[in-house]
Amino acid sequence: MSKSSTQSFKVGDLAVYPAHGVAVIKGIETREVSGTNRSFYVLKVLDTDATIMVPVDNATSVGLRKVVQKSMVPKIYDILKEKREVVVDNQTWNKRYREYTEKIKSGCVMELARVLRDLYLLKFDKELSFGERRMLDTAKNLLVKELSIVKRIKEEKVEEELDKIMKG
Repeated sequence: MSKSSTQSFKVGDLAVYPAHGVAVIKGIETREVSGTNRSFYVLKVLDTDATIMVPVDNATSVGLRKVVQKSMVPKIYDILKEKREVVVDNQTWNKRYREYTEKIKSGCVMELARVLRDLYLLKFDKELSFGERRMLDTAKNLLVKELSIVKRIKEEKVEEELDKIMKG
């Protein structure tokens, strides 16, 4: 995925804020911080209605990105279809949990798909911890929301597609 060093957004654009999901840019405000005027994107997270302010000059470093292109959907589905062994033996659950958290925080939709796939596959080998079950739900919800916007279909339909792929 190509990542330009600066992505600029305008009011009304949809953006993905890592670990929070799809948000709409409600405004761009200038605030004085430590004696310096800085511009901030004012985001409204669609799922939670939370308002988040992200410094414009930090947007890329915090992982704020445009919603994935529709052409990427098949690649995301390919990641989910990939049946691979999730190595459980040599990793403690909390090390896995930290790795998955980092992937979710990266904001990369491909990493999100990998977390969902790995936790889904892991679920068949062992009982997931409470944290892992929550992370599975988080990864699935974030992916469902973004894909429903990209594909312009209801979230329930996307969830059905993902379940079908994962069980495939």
